[in-house]
Amino acid sequence: MNFLEKVATLDRIPERYRDMSVNEKRERIAAIKQQLGKRLFIPGHHYQRDEVIEFADTTGDSLQLAQLSKANRDAEYIVFCGVHFMAETADMLTTDKQRVILPDLKAGCSMADMADINQTEHAWTELQKLFGDTILPLTYVNSTAAIKAFCGRNGGATVTSSNAKAMVRWAFSQKERLLFLPDQHLGRNTAYDLGIKLEEMAVWDPISRELICEGPMEETKVILWKGHCSVHEKFTVVQIEGLRKTSPQTTIIVHPECTFDVVQAADLNGSTHFIIETIRQAEPGTSWAVGTEMNLVNRLAQQFPDKEVFSLNSTMCPCLTMNRIDLDHLLWSLEEIVEGRPHFQITVDKQTTEAGNLALKRMLDRPS
Repeated sequence: MNFLEKVATLDRIPERYRDMSVNEKRERIAAIKQQLGKRLFIPGHHYQRDEVIEFADTTGDSLQLAQLSKANRDAEYIVFCGVHFMAETADMLTTDKQRVILPDLKAGCSMADMADINQTEHAWTELQKLFGDTILPLTYVNSTAAIKAFCGRNGGATVTSSNAKAMVRWAFSQKERLLFLPDQHLGRNTAYDLGIKLEEMAVWDPISRELICEGPMEETKVILWKGHCSVHEKFTVVQIEGLRKTSPQTTIIVHPECTFDVVQAADLNGSTHFIIETIRQAEPGTSWAVGTEMNLVNRLAQQFPDKEVFSLNSTMCPCLTMNRIDLDHLLWSLEEIVEGRPHFQITVDKQTTEAGNLALKRMLDRPS
């Protein structure tokens, strides 16, 4: 049964959790954490709700949390508060004796789902016809285990928003061209920063199954998969222009998953870690408009009250899938563990794990 089939057969969370007070849920979670001790590890992604982050043993981005899960050999249960592809990566990196659990199987990622393995295999065949054996695949870690494995089997690697430039440089040391999955914006912004012209980039549309070129096809260096983050695409140049007029002293910092024009119009752009550390180190009294997920922006505003921190998009909502995990689902997962019937375990088969880990290893072996 695949992921979507599992989701389709899910029972709804028991009503008893809806009837509990917030304090009772918090007390129960705290008690279970104390009861399980080192047998339990709860990593929480930066974009999770505050009520979930409160109980996380560590916070970070997706790959960082997977690596921390790998390093924790004491934990029998890793309750991953993030989304499906993150839990997959954690399962790939941990031992067979450890169980990775996602509190809500509906916590997926629309970007990761924009590149499935069948689409990718077809695209690869067609691109080989056009360009021959001149392409190396790279995939953002925000992708499914199957896509990571595809890159591993074809000599490619994974990338993060922090090391994308280093990995693109490495890719060009291996082949003449690269296929960048699944986020076209991170790929375009990274390649442009490295001196690749927009007309040297093409977009593969997996729906129409065609290559869309800015310039002559034979001059294409970077093939971008037509995928995107639904959150980061909601930031616009119009918002930046408006802020320049009303608050010219504000520094605008955005994530490279934003569109090319937004990244070019902003003052700074970088990974989630870069955004956090830049604001942490900023002078008191400075003003920051942030183009990334709303839960993180609100948390930064709370953590650094000596600075003005707000979302570049005043009507932005939290990421819907990241926001699915709440106290109810976290408590339900923990109580099922205590009862000896852990549910929503994420498992990646051995063959996919081996190929996917090869793609991860090629990245981790490169200097960032």
